[in-house]
Amino acid sequence: MTMNLRLLVAAIASVAPAAVLAQSINFGDDASQWSNDGECDDRRFRGAGMAQGLDRDDIGHDATDCKAGFDAGKLMIWDFAAAKAATQCSAINFGDDKSEWPDDGQCDDYRFDGPGADFVLLSEDIGHDASDCRQLCDLGQIAVRDY
Repeated sequence: MTMNLRLLVAAIASVAPAAVLAQSINFGDDASQWSNDGECDDRRFRGAGMAQGLDRDDIGHDATDCKAGFDAGKLMIWDFAAAKAATQCSAINFGDDKSEWPDDGQCDDYRFDGPGADFVLLSEDIGHDASDCRQLCDLGQIAVRDY
């Protein structure tokens, strides 16, 4: 095999897994009121292109923004199992309980997601639902969004 052909094969092999993954993702539609605003509002993703407010109602309804961010390498799929494995609850500063909804049994802090996270996550609640988030983290019901 010539040097150029080997380089071509290596280049294709390194790109192929990402291309296959992108084809297997159902990005959904653009039915969200926040679609086509340049930010991904779908909580299935994580990364630099995410909106500052995330609502479970927007899952699968911001296809154009999320696909653009994913294709640009700014977004990736948020995986609860991987996030849980990367989350060290004892090392997290959970902050205080000054959120509008402290002590309600749900973590309202935008930094976390999972079964114990609130339906809506807002950036202004970062570090302001400490008791709920700490307890749910210790129980394995939430994990960090950026891992």
